Amino acid sequence: MLTPEKKTELIKEYQLEEGDTGSPEVQIAILSYRIKDLTEHLKANPKDHSSRRGLFKMIRRRKGLLNYLKDNDIDRYRSIVERVGIRG
Repeated sequence: MLTPEKKTELIKEYQLEEGDTGSPEVQIAILSYRIKDLTEHLKANPKDHSSRRGLFKMIRRRKGLLNYLKDNDIDRYRSIVERVGIRG
């Protein structure tokens, strides 16, 4: 579960400038954390289909943000893929 403290920590780590909470990097980092957490939940609860649907929606949203970064600024895209540790 994403606690407010963990969310603040992720925002501080990935923000581009002070007060930045909505940049694609921050959104991708938060979604990646939630995806990892939900993946672990689904390993323990394989029949939880509603959570699986939510996981697929989060993955699709993250993919859209990654595509946006790839199209507009390839250096930022490569940086966030490496920092978050996803295949991209």
